[in-house]
Amino acid sequence: MFAAVATFLTTHWLGQAILILLECLAVTVPLLVAVAYMTYVDRKVWASIQLRRGPNVVGPFGLLQPLADGLKLFLKESIVPSSANTVLFLLAPMITFMTALIAWAVVPFDDGWVIADINVGILYLFAISSLGVYGIIIAGWASNSKYAFLGALRSAAQMVSYEVSIGFVLITVLLCVGSLNLSQVVIAQSGWFWNWFWLPLLPMFVIFFVSALAETNRTPFDLPMSEAELVQGFQTEYSSMPFALFFLGEYANMILLSGLGAILFLGGWMSPIPYAPFTWIPGVVWFALKIALLLFVFSWTKGTLPRYRYDQLMRLGWKVFLPVSLGWVVLTAAVLQFGGWVPKH
Repeated sequence: MFAAVATFLTTHWLGQAILILLECLAVTVPLLVAVAYMTYVDRKVWASIQLRRGPNVVGPFGLLQPLADGLKLFLKESIVPSSANTVLFLLAPMITFMTALIAWAVVPFDDGWVIADINVGILYLFAISSLGVYGIIIAGWASNSKYAFLGALRSAAQMVSYEVSIGFVLITVLLCVGSLNLSQVVIAQSGWFWNWFWLPLLPMFVIFFVSALAETNRTPFDLPMSEAELVQGFQTEYSSMPFALFFLGEYANMILLSGLGAILFLGGWMSPIPYAPFTWIPGVVWFALKIALLLFVFSWTKGTLPRYRYDQLMRLGWKVFLPVSLGWVVLTAAVLQFGGWVPKH
C-alpha cells in the first residue's frame, strides 16, 4: 500500500501537486507558530533586560498571549482611510507577508530537507528579499498620509542601502563555496565548528547581522516607524489584520535572515562537533538552535541599543559597510587564488 501511495505522489501530476502542498504546509505551519511565539520571546527578553515580568497572565507563564493578541487583531474592525487607494492599501501588507513566506522554498532544514533544492538558491533569496520593499512603498503611498509616506521613503532608502552590503556578503561566501546552492554552502562547512565561515569571514558575519537588523527595520535601525516623528511610519493608517500582516512579515523576515545567517556562517544543520553524542541530535534541531541564537541577539539589541539618527544610519551603510564589504570580497578572492584554495566545482 505504501509503495502504491509513494508511486502516486511521485509520478502522477495530482500526487505531485498534493506532495508539494504538504511540503509547503510542513514549512509554513511551524513558521507561523514560530512567528507568533517570537513576539512572546521578544517581550520576555525585553522584560528581563528591564527587570520586568513581561507577559505572564494569559495561560501558564503567559504562553497563550500570542494567541490572545492574534484573536484581538482578527476581531478588530479594519479601517481604510477615505482618501486611501483601497486596493493597494490592502494589497501592500499581503505582499510583505507573502514575500517573507515564499523565500523559505529554497532553505534547507537538514540534508535533503528542502522544498526546492535549486542551484541558484541564493539568487532566488536575494530576488525575493528585494521584492519586500514594494509592499512598504505601496503601503506608504496608498495611505495618502505624510507620516506613512515619509516612513515608506525612509524604509526604502534603508533597505536598498543595506541590501548592497548583504549582496557582497553573499558573494564572499560564494567565492569560498563555488556554488549558489544553499545545501552546498552548508556541506562546505562540514567538520568542527571552526570550519564554519563565521571565523574566517568574521567581519562579513558582523556586516550581515547588522544589515539584517536594518533590513527588518529593527532597533537601532527602526527609523521608518519612529514614534516620536512618524507615529508608526508606513503602518500609521493600518489596523486589524492588515497591521497584523505587517507585524508578522517583520518577524518572518527576522527568522528568514537568521536562518540565512545560520546557513552562510554557522554551518546550517551541522553539529559543532562531528562526534557522538552531538551527532545524535537531528540536523534540523541544530538548525533551529542556531536560528534561536541569532533571534535572541535580535531581541537583545532592541532592548539595549538606542536608535540611530537617520544621517548616521545612511553613513554607516554607504561609507562604512559598502567599502569594507567590497574590500573583503577582493581580499577573499586574492587569498583563494594565490593560496590555491579556489573551489573546484
